[in-house]
Amino acid sequence: MLGLGTYDLRGAEGAASVRTAIELGYRHVDTAATYENEEAVGEGIRSSKVARDQIFLTTKVDRANLRTSDFIGSAEASLAALGCDYVDLLLVHWPNAEIPIEETLAGASELVAAGKTRFIGVSNFTRPRLKALLKASDLPLVTNQVEYHAHLNQRGLLRLCEENGVLLTAYSPLGQGSVLKDETICDIAKRIGRSPAQVALRWLLQKGVAVIPKSSSAARMRENLGMLDFELDRVEMERIESIGVCNRVIDWWPGTFEEDPDVFA
Repeated sequence: MLGLGTYDLRGAEGAASVRTAIELGYRHVDTAATYENEEAVGEGIRSSKVARDQIFLTTKVDRANLRTSDFIGSAEASLAALGCDYVDLLLVHWPNAEIPIEETLAGASELVAAGKTRFIGVSNFTRPRLKALLKASDLPLVTNQVEYHAHLNQRGLLRLCEENGVLLTAYSPLGQGSVLKDETICDIAKRIGRSPAQVALRWLLQKGVAVIPKSSSAARMRENLGMLDFELDRVEMERIESIGVCNRVIDWWPGTFEEDPDVFA
């Protein structure tokens, strides 16, 4: 699955970017309460003239709002900002050890029962936190959205997700540009006549990872869509798999990932 990440896309420009992506063929749009752009995302969806039920819309609840009533209130505020009756996927944006996960799950259950979200997932959950959540939840968990790219190949987390039927979704799938300069990826791209971005995204797709690269450029959006019409062979996949760089670029809450240092094995 290829979607549009919308972090830092705001106002009229953000709405135009969402509309352009949908008109080009994107059908998954990802936002969050903390991005402060849900109004723009909603406007972009409406102005695209594509029916709401043809768009898979994701938003996220901030870690400060994970108690039951706060979780519900945040989700309802997001719906109002988006101008939608429901979202397809509602995520816990970051874990919060100070709030029992059972409180969050209670709020999530109410929202699913009320038809305000179709699915529930999480973001930035390490393996220990994901295991605890899977044990506690009666709701199916559909995704864990994390930073994942060729310079942050969290193999252990991907395996855990696969073993439990949880889709791993990669944000910052190009490592905020660092992956595009990687010698291995650039060499493969040159050999097969593709861009480094297409190669890096295709590698993730063939690993069973959904990707949500952010872009405000129509040309880049088209380029990213181009990763859907070719395949990397086994040798190319293995070359990228063996790159071995561990470079995390997103860490809004320092200490979150220190509990799982062996996730790259």
